[in-house]
Amino acid sequence: MKVVVQRVKKASCIVDGHVVSQIGKGYLLLVGFTHGDTIEEAKKMAKKISNLRIFEDENQKMNLSIQTIKGEILSISQFTLYADTEKGNRPSFVDSMNPDEASKLYEEFNQILESEYHIPVKAGVFGAHMELAIVCDGPVTISLSF
Repeated sequence: MKVVVQRVKKASCIVDGHVVSQIGKGYLLLVGFTHGDTIEEAKKMAKKISNLRIFEDENQKMNLSIQTIKGEILSISQFTLYADTEKGNRPSFVDSMNPDEASKLYEEFNQILESEYHIPVKAGVFGAHMELAIVCDGPVTISLSF
């Protein structure tokens, strides 16, 4: 499982010209799964993300979590995180989990963030062509994997 975390001031997801989800201050998550990923990786990742301290405190030190600042999450499924570009110039996505399994795990991952860590989660549309409007904060971008 791979997740790219971007600290944002605001972010939105647009599908077919319509805003389907949007957040204020918080995280934009790009979430990808590979073969063999299970709910256990999703649980570990949710815990890591909820406790990650990358928001600034009163001394401008990254010391606060998303829970502390009462931020939101915009979670976007991103199979391209498992792109393989070693051979040629066209990426291969054979390392990405099949869409049926990935969709279920993605939903469970988002639910864990909401139910266990009480972080409001908005999501994109799994498998859709999405446009993201992002105002990065910092910018701060962290890549996580299990």
